[in-house]
Amino acid sequence: MYIDTEKKIMKTVSFSVVLVLLMLVVNAVPSIAQDDLTFADPSVEYSFNIPDPKWKMTIKPSATSPNVEYVYGDRSDGHLEIRKVTVSKDTILSDVLADEEKKLQFRQGFVAGREENFTGKLRGAVYNFEYVARGRNMSGRFYFLKANDSTVYILRFTGGKDTLRAIRNQTDSIARTFAVKS
Repeated sequence: MYIDTEKKIMKTVSFSVVLVLLMLVVNAVPSIAQDDLTFADPSVEYSFNIPDPKWKMTIKPSATSPNVEYVYGDRSDGHLEIRKVTVSKDTILSDVLADEEKKLQFRQGFVAGREENFTGKLRGAVYNFEYVARGRNMSGRFYFLKANDSTVYILRFTGGKDTLRAIRNQTDSIARTFAVKS
């Protein structure tokens, strides 16, 4: 009788160990699948991580145009444009931001937001705003990242107000990992 009880205990322990190992493997698969993808292209001098495979490139850079664009599922949910701006050495970042705001103020229902400091691989500022497009409440979150004294990269995220707010951690992640190649 003692041997039968010992066998039952061993079977239970073995089953428990297998079950725990199976749970660890199942939980590890999503984290592996969520690893960031990296954007890098020989036509541009920058790179960044894409935190979700739902981001799809819609405009690829070329030798003639260094512009890159991504869409998060649908363009109205999330859209990213990356632009390089060359400025004079004495230009301060808030002047670049003010120039961009002058262009934005003509959007229907434009409501200016606030400017925040931002730090990632590059330092800069973030500017938030809201507007209306096709009868839908939209928002924008623009990152102004200073690469050097004369170069500013603008990461222009726009999308539905609620959607862009929901993916803010992703927009921040893209901006934080944005780096200029040496």
